[in-house]
Amino acid sequence: MSGRSGFGPPVLRASFFRGLIWPLVLCWVLGAGCAEKKAEAPKGGRDRPVPVTVAPVESMTVPVQITAIGNVEASSTVAVKARVTGELKRVHFKEGQDVAQGALLFSVDALPYEVELRKAEAALARSQALAKKAEEDLRRYQELVKKDYISREQYDQAVTNLDALRAQVKADQALVESARLQLEYCSIRAPISGRTGLLQVDEGNTVRANDEKPLVVINRIQPVFCTFAVPEQDLARIKRYAGQGRLKVEARIPGAEDRPEEGTLSFIDQSIDKSTGTIRLRGVFPNREKRLWPGQFVNLTLTLYQRPDALVVPSQAVQTGMKGEYVFVVKAEMKAEHRPVLTGPSLNGKTVVEQGLAKGEWVVTDGQFRLFPGAKVQIKNAKAAPAKGEARP
Repeated sequence: MSGRSGFGPPVLRASFFRGLIWPLVLCWVLGAGCAEKKAEAPKGGRDRPVPVTVAPVESMTVPVQITAIGNVEASSTVAVKARVTGELKRVHFKEGQDVAQGALLFSVDALPYEVELRKAEAALARSQALAKKAEEDLRRYQELVKKDYISREQYDQAVTNLDALRAQVKADQALVESARLQLEYCSIRAPISGRTGLLQVDEGNTVRANDEKPLVVINRIQPVFCTFAVPEQDLARIKRYAGQGRLKVEARIPGAEDRPEEGTLSFIDQSIDKSTGTIRLRGVFPNREKRLWPGQFVNLTLTLYQRPDALVVPSQAVQTGMKGEYVFVVKAEMKAEHRPVLTGPSLNGKTVVEQGLAKGEWVVTDGQFRLFPGAKVQIKNAKAAPAKGEARP
């Protein structure tokens, strides 16, 4: 049995290990060099200017507003019902049609009521004739009683007969007026101007006086109301500015926000809803183009007053971080400064800045995600930006 190891003679083993060690050392040296270059790379990247777009902090007059979601309501809603019983002979409108106040909507069979009117007129004519005859008799009795040709009792009876017949005339006149009114009710007219809804009864059916089910419902949509609710904390200033004049309300229809409907605040509820902590308000809108529809949800903006000299920046300049809102301000040395800000309302792409900025400073509106405090910047919109080195507040 041989005493040699499985790795061969000593000389061969030494050669083997030397051949293995040198490549490892070479890889370690090269790896260290690569790591050093990689470590140096960020330093060069941080020194490279970040391209950004900037805009100035401006001063302008902005409206102070309250926004809410509201619901459109018809200014008047009337359920049209029959006031007489009879066959519905004709419908004079189409469903969804705009009708004017007094327009003929339905015709009920008038023949039975015409007959009743003629009967009432005949009864009136009879009682009037009897009353006239009684007046003539009374005049004769006045002469006869003076000459004692008739007794005083007969004369008094003639007076009583005349009074009774005169009362009957009045009763018959009332019956005639009632019959005429019933006949007039056979023509059902629109009590208000507005738009008709679905027809509830078709021609040929019998309608009944004051039936619970209406024939049709009419909504007045010129003007319309928009009802909305705001937090009770806003009530005090709403009342204060409403006392100084009519407050403007704008309604924006979803999908057509660029064309708001203008109206005015017309109502403040007398109590706060305890369950929600809100107060109900109502605006009235002329709705000349009939764009607002009952039941529709709209975005409402109530303008309280105009605030002069407010500082504003483009809304995209304002970022939100862990500690709140902030902007990047470009300083004179073309470096970015991280600036916390307190913002107010936003309007038409502009945001009011209450604290943190001064008029004339320049804020970054695009490229913020690559910035950090002290980063160098390169302004892309050079025409809008100040000359390099220009002093800023």
